[in-house]
Amino acid sequence: MKDFGTSSDPAVQAQLDRLAKLSLPEGRMGLDTVRKLLARLGDPQDRLPPVFHVAGTNGKGSVCAFLRAMLEADGKTVHVTTSPHLVRYNERIRVAGKLIEDARLAELLEEVLDAAEGLNPSFFEVTIAAAFTEFARIPADACVVEVGLGGRFDATNVLKPDVLAACGIAALGIDHERFLLAPEDGVPQEPIARIAFEKAGIAKKGVPLVVMTSQYPSEARHVIRKIANSTGAVLHEHSQSIIAEQAFFSVDGQGVRERQDDEFANIVLMGKHQILNAALARDMLQAQTKIGVGDSAFMAGVRKVRWPARMQLLAPGPLTVLADEHDIWLDGGHNPSAGHAIAEFFDEPVHLIIGMLDNKDPRALLDPLEGRVQSLQVVPVPNHDSHHATAFGPDAVARDNIEEALLNVPSDDYTILIAGSLYLAGEVLRLNDEIPD
Repeated sequence: MKDFGTSSDPAVQAQLDRLAKLSLPEGRMGLDTVRKLLARLGDPQDRLPPVFHVAGTNGKGSVCAFLRAMLEADGKTVHVTTSPHLVRYNERIRVAGKLIEDARLAELLEEVLDAAEGLNPSFFEVTIAAAFTEFARIPADACVVEVGLGGRFDATNVLKPDVLAACGIAALGIDHERFLLAPEDGVPQEPIARIAFEKAGIAKKGVPLVVMTSQYPSEARHVIRKIANSTGAVLHEHSQSIIAEQAFFSVDGQGVRERQDDEFANIVLMGKHQILNAALARDMLQAQTKIGVGDSAFMAGVRKVRWPARMQLLAPGPLTVLADEHDIWLDGGHNPSAGHAIAEFFDEPVHLIIGMLDNKDPRALLDPLEGRVQSLQVVPVPNHDSHHATAFGPDAVARDNIEEALLNVPSDDYTILIAGSLYLAGEVLRLNDEIPD
């Protein structure tokens, strides 16, 4: 999987080429390598501003986006590291509110890669070491850190209780089975319980652990409670959205809206599932004591949040003009849980353009959308091994690229949905001149 990206800056590209040569040794698990790398860099993970650490199968990136928006609405300066990037590698490292600039990124990656000689770290371990190194150098009020894969053995899980403000677990589902469900002694055997076990591995003694209790199966709830108890984490469970307790929300063709004094204010991230993600972010802010955050920052952040390729209505651009009689929505969802969230959002037929990595379930989106897919076109995911049209059934039509698919959407009033991969979503944003900033 070519996850490292490209850059128009030669100095950055030289370091990305070095990153591209890294691979995770088969079967290696644990945090020893990233800890050794960070030690060579002066252990920056121990000198960070208060950290909000977020795990989950779906929605953890959105929770991070809400956290950033709420903190910034309160006047705070925030470092953020998330993954994957959509268009540019720089998206993974946001320093004091701004994406890291090319010149500094080239220097930073060179420093970390030089320090990593002989350790054989992974792409993600180098990325997290780079992010933490920069975050420790530049003053800020808070850090928001998204778990990459799982939690227990994720490179971000080197964070100690002293720097953590709160940990959170977003929605749970079955994904990345090869890694997260790998046979191991002494771990839960039921799949969703094992997923919960891996995600809850970020729990730390004395640190608030905020969870979406009502959204988890009972097996997962049991595991999370057990881990919180054994680690000494301070568990915060909420049976319903704190947003729902404070405001009336409705869902219509324009997405989720808040009603105050009979006036509706748009909530930027679409879909009812985003209410829960916003609630988790709010709950994490309320559960911690390291940073004071005013109540007004909550809804102010909800109104300002930006998180591309999550139920995003594409703006007019070079791609949308190819099918300008249709609304075109973009979502990077690729697993069954994401499929159900997408299906809940669209209550009418759609023209589906899908591209999906070949290690994902091709039915993940089709089954939830059953009966609503008016046409189905399958495109490759650039630079990745992806499913051919035959994997999606007899009605699927193969297209060479997203442009060809858009040109072949039937002329009617139905919405176009492009989904199945964040890597595909990044290509769509690039082609439509909507580069994340």
